[in-house]
Amino acid sequence: MPVDFLTEAQQRRYGRYPEAVSAAQLARFFHLDDTDRDLIGQHRGDANRLGFALQLLTVRFLGSFLPNPVAVPPPVVEHVARQLGITEVGCLSRYLEREPTRHAHRAEIRAAYGYRDFGEPPWSFRLGRWLFLRAWLSEERPSLLFDLATAWLIERKVLLPGVTTLTRLVARVRDRSASRLWRRLCALPSAAQQERLEALLLVPEGSRYSHLDRLRRGPTRVSAPALIGALQRHRELQALGIGTLDLTGLPPARIKLLARTAATAWAPIIARMQPPRRLATLLAFVAVYEVTALDDALDVLDLLITDITAQAERLGQQQRLRTVRDLDQAALALREACVLLLDPQYPDLEVRTVVLKHIPEERLRRAMATIETLARPADDHYQEELVDRYQRVRRFLPAVLRQVQFQATPSGQPVLEALQFLRSLEGKRHADCQAAPRECIPTPWRRLVIDQDDQVQRPAYTLCTLGRLQDGLRRRDLYVSPSERWGDPRAKLLQGPQWEAQRGPLCRSLNLPVNADQALAQLGAQLDTAYRRTLANLPTNTAVRIDPAHPARPLTLSHLDHIPEPDSLIDLRARVNRLLPRVDLPEILLEMQLRTGFASAFTHVSEAQARISDLPTSVCAVLLAEACNIGLEPLVREDNPALTRNRLSWIQQNYIRADTLAQANACLVEGQTANPLAQQWGGGEVASADGMRFVTPVRTLNAGPNRKYFGAERGITYYNFTSDQYAGFHGLVIPGTLRDSIYILAGLLEQQTCLQPAEIMTDTAGASDVVFGLFWLLGYQFSPRLADLGGARFWRLDADADYGALNALAKHRITGSRVVRQWEDILRVAGSLKLGAIRADELVRSLLKGDRPSSLTQAMADLGRIPKTIHLLNFLDDETYRRRILIQLNRGEGRHAVARKICHGQRGEIRKRYREGQEDQLSALGLVVNAVILWNTIYTATALEQLRAEGYAVRPEDVARLSPLSTHHINVLGRYAFLLSEQVARGGMRPLRGPEDDDWSLA
Repeated sequence: MPVDFLTEAQQRRYGRYPEAVSAAQLARFFHLDDTDRDLIGQHRGDANRLGFALQLLTVRFLGSFLPNPVAVPPPVVEHVARQLGITEVGCLSRYLEREPTRHAHRAEIRAAYGYRDFGEPPWSFRLGRWLFLRAWLSEERPSLLFDLATAWLIERKVLLPGVTTLTRLVARVRDRSASRLWRRLCALPSAAQQERLEALLLVPEGSRYSHLDRLRRGPTRVSAPALIGALQRHRELQALGIGTLDLTGLPPARIKLLARTAATAWAPIIARMQPPRRLATLLAFVAVYEVTALDDALDVLDLLITDITAQAERLGQQQRLRTVRDLDQAALALREACVLLLDPQYPDLEVRTVVLKHIPEERLRRAMATIETLARPADDHYQEELVDRYQRVRRFLPAVLRQVQFQATPSGQPVLEALQFLRSLEGKRHADCQAAPRECIPTPWRRLVIDQDDQVQRPAYTLCTLGRLQDGLRRRDLYVSPSERWGDPRAKLLQGPQWEAQRGPLCRSLNLPVNADQALAQLGAQLDTAYRRTLANLPTNTAVRIDPAHPARPLTLSHLDHIPEPDSLIDLRARVNRLLPRVDLPEILLEMQLRTGFASAFTHVSEAQARISDLPTSVCAVLLAEACNIGLEPLVREDNPALTRNRLSWIQQNYIRADTLAQANACLVEGQTANPLAQQWGGGEVASADGMRFVTPVRTLNAGPNRKYFGAERGITYYNFTSDQYAGFHGLVIPGTLRDSIYILAGLLEQQTCLQPAEIMTDTAGASDVVFGLFWLLGYQFSPRLADLGGARFWRLDADADYGALNALAKHRITGSRVVRQWEDILRVAGSLKLGAIRADELVRSLLKGDRPSSLTQAMADLGRIPKTIHLLNFLDDETYRRRILIQLNRGEGRHAVARKICHGQRGEIRKRYREGQEDQLSALGLVVNAVILWNTIYTATALEQLRAEGYAVRPEDVARLSPLSTHHINVLGRYAFLLSEQVARGGMRPLRGPEDDDWSLA
């Protein structure tokens, strides 16, 4: 890989002080203890003592000595001088007069505190080994590895080497780990398998596409032919025999990344790779996509069963509507008879005669027959109409039973036996169904499956089993191995010796008690404190009203009042907005590339060393095409080599990938995090998660219906995460509008930026008891805004505790015994998530399955109810807490508004057919939004500096309420000229607008 992966700004920051040192950093890194003072006191003169102290604290903070030892921020000098009792810091100039003294001080510090040179054995070797392990196990971006290596050296008191030495080491280690992976993969297949893999790149005669192109195309339709085609695709991949190879000991994340490369790159590009990498890439593709193809087939099966069920339901409802008149007439006839039957003026012995006199017996019999035919029992779910779909099911069911090997947990065993029985019937014209297992037949189906002669009807039995199969797969009582989306999540949890070895360290790192009783005691004490604090503040809390007379909904919480903006904030915002330069969106991308170097994260899919002229311009153009949803055509400029059609298409195919997008976005997030103005908006510890809805009018499996958001179409949700500094640091694409709670933890654990948020805020859709429990286990605070607080349940551990007026709320008691019994498995779940043994969304989906939760789910929910109740009490008690949640959620909504304005092409609809394409496009959109926000932040800070220089009183509390989400000065339509002024191209700033500039805006 290239060694110039650091931006100029990152290189300048290496081994140097930041522009501003915070009070927290002063307290943590620049405090002199008694040992420090004793050593400093051995030197004579204020200049020597202060200079020695600064060198000591500099190497402790930065990991290296400065060439100019007094080139230290003034706040640090003043802080150290105060500790030493030195009032005149100007004496430092004398410290520079004697260079031998400065070198002697460095040697003394190294000897006294044990600092070593990087070149001394074995530190270079040890760091290389540590980096190699990280690079081997995961695809961390090189700049992150560089930062981790810097921290590793500082922690071990090894003086930092030159920046090029460390960058070359990181690059060399990443190259070695990649080469090792290719060699290990190439050694696995036989010669025949290698030949079959290489043949994937060939284009058959008469075809336009290679075998690889065909195999990486998943199904897009929901139909029986599509399901059979998906199973055929899986069979072809399975026939290559790669699934039988032992990949144990190879990092799954790296293999998936190689497979993603093969799935997105042009086949000719893969063919031009060096033989080891080419073969490894193809092998990884087959290994991963053999599982993916099976998952795709099961996705189609699930959607097809849903479609068949929906059709049967619609048909049943239509038939019911057509027969309502007949049913009404029959019901009226019987009503008339019942009126006579219940009339007390007629003696019991004469009732029959009276009824038949007024209503003919034939009419009554016809009414009874009509009701028996048309009326449906309460448990009827259109099973008869489902049975009529039997012939449609027969088109795909034999292929499913023949190719897919289902497995089952004990609760899913009856359904598995029924599937095995149906498989045994295939190929028999007159099959005897009397031996069919009947345990899986639910009561509503029995009247259709088993006739009056106790004979099993094959069509009804098949449709009944198919419905139970879908239910079992969704609950994971039935699963398929190997499978990512339909496998058994329990098998991926840490187990046996691996778990025993990790148990202690994980509990310590997560600060979790090994004993369940101790954990419950700690949580119980926090819960009791929250109840009593809320109770004490209740008399003065005018927003809360508790009415025990309404036990169903005793709680009422008033809405937050709108806080009017002070005139000073309104005026400041208007002045800043008038100063912001007018700019086209392409210029923003180019300018932020110059400042952060995010385009350097985009490397060629096969030739990482490949570099071309004006690469950033081409990358920014393709990103803009994806984000604006306009395609490449509006950006093509045949007179500009960086913007020709062939060049942009080549960049799109070879440089824009999930991993490069994540790395580039991390550069922008880092730039926003380091900005002093953004730090006034938040510290990066708080984030929110919310979803953007996009209609997908094309045929795709990765979409779902929801009339509220998509009308008659289907759509996807881009579930993204926003920090309190307005930066978007992760995003996931969700089919339709599935429960947010399934994905919120996944996004938090999988994000790859410098941010480490500790508190996450969401709307009601992201909340559940299980998610509260998982957040607590992993050390995060979960702070959702709950819509229906009046109906929320408040839980208690102590049944005898008296919480006064809150007793009307705290009516539900937590079963701590379930937590105690399942504590070992609960810890195992937390450890598996922390170490990445299982994806969070996969685990949460299995825990939240169905209406019959497992004992582990019940225990996890019991555990989560304690932090959930603490959150609810804090929500009631603290208006500031409620308002803070609202403010952060509004920041996420504001980002969505910016994204909607940018993604204006094709009516804002996403027209990619496959999940990977959808994720890449929306990741590009998130990256461009981050670039806009960083640009706005930088120029807002510049505008504030100008206002202060002009004598305008800028209040800090007003600055904290400014936002970088303004777009009135940004043009996203029509002009796509990727040109920068000479001043900006040299790294300068655009001139702010003045009063003479016309005030135009683009809404």
